[in-house]
Amino acid sequence: MTTAPATADTQRRRVHPAWWAAGATFLALLGAAGFRSTPGVLVEPLHAEFGWGIGSISFALAVNLALFGVTAPFAAALMERFGVRRVVATALVMVAVGAGTTVFMTAVWQLVLLWGVVVGLGTGSMAMALVATVVNRWFVARRGLVSGVLTAATATGQLVFLPLVAAVVESGGWRPAALITAGAALAVVPVVLLFLKDRPADAGVLPYGGTEADVVPPQRTGAARLALRALADASRTGTFWLLVGGFFICGATTAGLVQSHFVPAAHDHGMPATTAASLLALVGIFDLLGTIFSGWLTDRVDPRLLLGAYYALRGLSLFLLPPLFGTDLNASMLAFVVFYGLDWVATVPPTMALAREAFGARSAVVFGWIFASHQIGAAFAALVAGLVRDALGSYDAAWYGGAVLCVVAAGLSLAIRRRRVPAPLPAGPLPGEPS
Repeated sequence: MTTAPATADTQRRRVHPAWWAAGATFLALLGAAGFRSTPGVLVEPLHAEFGWGIGSISFALAVNLALFGVTAPFAAALMERFGVRRVVATALVMVAVGAGTTVFMTAVWQLVLLWGVVVGLGTGSMAMALVATVVNRWFVARRGLVSGVLTAATATGQLVFLPLVAAVVESGGWRPAALITAGAALAVVPVVLLFLKDRPADAGVLPYGGTEADVVPPQRTGAARLALRALADASRTGTFWLLVGGFFICGATTAGLVQSHFVPAAHDHGMPATTAASLLALVGIFDLLGTIFSGWLTDRVDPRLLLGAYYALRGLSLFLLPPLFGTDLNASMLAFVVFYGLDWVATVPPTMALAREAFGARSAVVFGWIFASHQIGAAFAALVAGLVRDALGSYDAAWYGGAVLCVVAAGLSLAIRRRRVPAPLPAGPLPGEPS
């Protein structure tokens, strides 16, 4: 028997299941973030134990970041085909397996395989594709706010884990740290299986703040075909490429540059790794506040203006960063950490809103491709910054290059033309397919 959707009066008298779905998603993203937080802390221990170059270790990190992004659109399509709960639970297990088995590695290719490929695929099957899918299915009201909260989980979780990981590495080595982060991902699997339903209809309700007209039917076509068709259709629009360009730079200047190389850069100037990791954790705390506030603003302010401001301010902070490094913690570095934290992934809610406005029902899959550019940018910056450090003995050129890129991203964001009524993507065949 099919359960009828709950009436509006019934939904007002109890907690709407959308909030339970959002809570389970938040925990899943935090669990996956456990291993995603370790690369910047493990660079120096791996270099010291195995003698691998910073560039070689950065290559493994680049593979992880690239797969983390490229997997996203296919993961969004898999969620359409097989359900959110199955995909997320499987992804968390992959993260745990990849993290746990790194303790047995002895060669750099194993680092690339486990840290780069397995964990990259696992984390990429959640992240922003999961956020977009849950927000689009479960919420009509408060979409900006919820997307901000869930986005904060992906970034804040990565950064808040850092002090724990750094402390464990300092006291017991990098292997116990890898096992702890594996356990964090695995522990969330039961929560996902119990509380994360695939769609509001499975709980007998309408989307939060929505009506029957807001219910999007599942698309049961092949996951790969769905993802590629969404890319083919979206790539015909200028909005898609402007969002892709901005998000490429967003990834380059956060996960690729600061998250991956802030700790080793601080180490170059004599700052203890635990202190540098604690600063990144502080970035995570302010990121939580900044991203939630950005989600609130996205419901009220033109998303293009928000993106332009976020990128311009980020570029200014990166330009001012190099002289702030030193052996001792100073007020100027703390100011940078607070400022950068507020701006860390504040870009996600307005980007998601613009994608939803432009691409309608398939915006979760399209956003998966936009997020892929974010992680390709992160991979690019992680590798280039490592090579710059090996070649010049300093990260300064990488920080200044990131500042210039942010100015470019601000311009791309302001060039987007908004469409007030979402235009559905055509459902025609892929190029070369019979009609």
